[in-house]
Amino acid sequence: MNVKRLWIALALTATVVFPPPARGEEPSSTVRLTLAEALERARAHSPRLESLSALQQAAEAAGRGARAERLPLVDLSGGYTRNSNVNEFQLTLPGLGTRTLFPNLPNSYRLRAGASLPLYTGGRVENAIAAADRQREAAAQDRSGAVNDLLLETQAAYWNLVTARESERVLRESLTTFEAHLKDARNRFEVGTAASNEVLTVQVERDRAELARLQAENAALVVNENLIRLVGLPPGSRVEPAEPLDAAPPATRETEALVAAALGARPEVRALAARAQAARAVVEIQKSASRPQANLALGYDYANPNPRIFPQTDSFRGTWSAGVTVAIRAFDGGRTAAAAAQASAQADALDRQLDDLKSRLRLEVTSRTLDLRAAQAALTVAGRSLEAARENLRVVRDRYQEGVMSSSELLDAETALLRAGLDQTSAATQLRIALANLDRAVGR
Repeated sequence: MNVKRLWIALALTATVVFPPPARGEEPSSTVRLTLAEALERARAHSPRLESLSALQQAAEAAGRGARAERLPLVDLSGGYTRNSNVNEFQLTLPGLGTRTLFPNLPNSYRLRAGASLPLYTGGRVENAIAAADRQREAAAQDRSGAVNDLLLETQAAYWNLVTARESERVLRESLTTFEAHLKDARNRFEVGTAASNEVLTVQVERDRAELARLQAENAALVVNENLIRLVGLPPGSRVEPAEPLDAAPPATRETEALVAAALGARPEVRALAARAQAARAVVEIQKSASRPQANLALGYDYANPNPRIFPQTDSFRGTWSAGVTVAIRAFDGGRTAAAAAQASAQADALDRQLDDLKSRLRLEVTSRTLDLRAAQAALTVAGRSLEAARENLRVVRDRYQEGVMSSSELLDAETALLRAGLDQTSAATQLRIALANLDRAVGR
């Protein structure tokens, strides 16, 4: 066994995966969190979820606007106009005297109430409502998918923190073991039963253990910063996980059953399906432009003078109007057909994206299921390896005390126990993360 290469690998891995954070103030507060509490805090403090909630509200408002197209549109207006003076037009008739037919009325006042109601829109309003409803549904599913992503990220950060702290503990215990070994080697050197190179070798291994412990401490700090970002704790907080790392291996269903569950539960599938349906409704909206449009219009004018009443007088008088307008676009140069074709192609693209998403979900669920099975097997192997390493160290230490084992063999046994402890911690974490990944893939 090449002990030196093992320590170098541990140090380099910790440096690359968990770069040392900038040194600052020590954590000002410790917050003990269970996994459920961490997930709840993440839901409540996520800017991403707040953004998607705002988009969902916007989609709901668009739906209300589409439905409002069914209701009458009522306009109220009023105005005053000052006109220049003009000569009055008068007419004198025998026996009737002089009549003013066109008086000089420089002041004009007008109040109007009007209402319009679409009678037939060729399906434009109905399909606009359908499209808005599907977009609202898609926005809600987008938020659900973001919640699932956030929960997966928080779970991974939580268990990574547990792993980092546990790895730090394992390395601290191994450091104690190496220090005891170093003390024994120095005692042997003083009485002349050990060479100086044996003391130096143990000293180097002890220093490497200290370096690995420092790297693990830095890793825990980095992961802690990530978790407090997710759960919305103030900078400088220290999260103390309260959830045990060990867990009973879960029972999983057959892959096909999990795939079926994923296709029915994943928010991404529902969101894309809703957008495809909205796109089909947009096609009908574009086609409605070539169909007849009918509108009902009502109005009431109260004016001084009222231009519809002859002869005009300096007094307020009211008139009303009602009418139906039917219009059809006779020729638009192909604009409607082109817009409908564009919308149809976009809807086809969404359908193909949905098919691709379903096939990728099948692959994802299959992969996550296999990952979980591998993680279960790895945890079993790691547990047995840890038990064997402990027993091997006990035997080697006893034989070392009897003088039939060399110091290098004892170092190998101590290093093997350290590696087995770290492997067991990593395997337990990978099992937890594999479970979370599978739940996310299935849409649970």
